[in-house]
Amino acid sequence: MKLLTSNQFNKLVKNFKEQDGNKSFNAVVKLFNPSGIGTWYLSELNPDTNVAFGLAILHEKELGSISIDELQEFKGNFGLGIERDRYFPENKYSLEDCKSL
Repeated sequence: MKLLTSNQFNKLVKNFKEQDGNKSFNAVVKLFNPSGIGTWYLSELNPDTNVAFGLAILHEKELGSISIDELQEFKGNFGLGIERDRYFPENKYSLEDCKSL
């Protein structure tokens, strides 16, 4: 499965281009590690660097930059990679809301 659909990719890039340092966008996509810890809620994506902005939940909940390339290369237990939550409602939750999901 691709990590991002073309619609999600386009929305993330649109949010990135509209960012002026003062805007806060809702989560467009949720990614997760099916065989261990790790959940990522992404709201923006720089198409030149393939680095997203969002909430990463590993040992702690942190807002920051997330490399899509690194997530795509990751293989966890049983060789499973990072997956996209196909049922996550796009643009429904703020990144702050995602901290309590």
